[in-house]
Amino acid sequence: MKAAVLKGIEDLEVKEIPRPTPSAHQILIRVRACTICGTDIKVYHHGHKLIRFPRVTGHEVAGQIVEVGSEVKNYRVGERVAVAPAIPCGRCFYCRRGMQSMCANLKAIGYHYDGGFAEFMLVPEDALQNGCVNQIPSNVSFEEAALAEPLACAINGQELSKVEMGDTVVVIGAGPLGCIHMQLARIKGATKIILVELSRERTEFAKRLLFPDVTVNPAEEDAIKRVREETEGRGADRVIVACGSGRAQEDALQMVRARGTVNFFGGLPKDKPFINFNSNLVHYGEFYVVGTHGSAPRHNELALQLISQKRIKVKELITHRLPLERLKEGLELAESGKAMKVCISPDL
Repeated sequence: MKAAVLKGIEDLEVKEIPRPTPSAHQILIRVRACTICGTDIKVYHHGHKLIRFPRVTGHEVAGQIVEVGSEVKNYRVGERVAVAPAIPCGRCFYCRRGMQSMCANLKAIGYHYDGGFAEFMLVPEDALQNGCVNQIPSNVSFEEAALAEPLACAINGQELSKVEMGDTVVVIGAGPLGCIHMQLARIKGATKIILVELSRERTEFAKRLLFPDVTVNPAEEDAIKRVREETEGRGADRVIVACGSGRAQEDALQMVRARGTVNFFGGLPKDKPFINFNSNLVHYGEFYVVGTHGSAPRHNELALQLISQKRIKVKELITHRLPLERLKEGLELAESGKAMKVCISPDL
């Protein structure tokens, strides 16, 4: 089969490798869509402590079952499935308490196991056992199903941020996940959504999809002051930093109201992980600062339901579709900011 093999840092080759054969407790899917995530870009440039080269990456994946192990129940050849990449063990301290995204023994497709930038992908036994493989609703495309994974991460983030009906929510960053967060906040009952974004192009993209009530460009005005003005001086109920910017995280601490919530959803670069954190703001404001980075299998199942019900638009976020052979070009497009979501399909 054809696969994009990451042989080392920035050493990517699309080549023929043996097609995997599922064991009695595994399934094999034909990959129909695998979208590029910011994490894929980081792994390409810097690797990851959990990855041993060579590795096929790609974890936002949907496909069709082509082989089923002899001991596998509840799955059949021809079934369309989306695979949640983060695989909890189901046994550790966190899993037993319902916090599967924090599993102490977490394994992941694209890290511990070969991922979706290939014609076929083996789904491991522990993914099947822990609810990571979900049937795609009939009215959901493979492309949309692949985007259930980032939506699942946003669902986890907003659960921990406690977004509620009547909230004013600030989203910093209008990338794909920022756009998802705005939509999700809306269906959770937020009555005012304020977008803070430097890029005029991304702001216009978000406005065309009718997400934000207010848009703020921090290069053109004081974003903290504007958020305060839009909230009668209190600050926003929830502030979600959906970009990897230390400055944005620092600003968020001054945008939130007392007893509100700030979510550091976007991770910072490894070489610049520290910010100036005025702890007196938290001390006197009694607000909460949380971070989220992943999701649990139940979030992925819920994400597919929301997409199927047309309550969250994800297909509109895909701006580029490329064949597997052009994965490197896709990574460059996603990194440059010229694309929103790039979908890689071996069928193209």
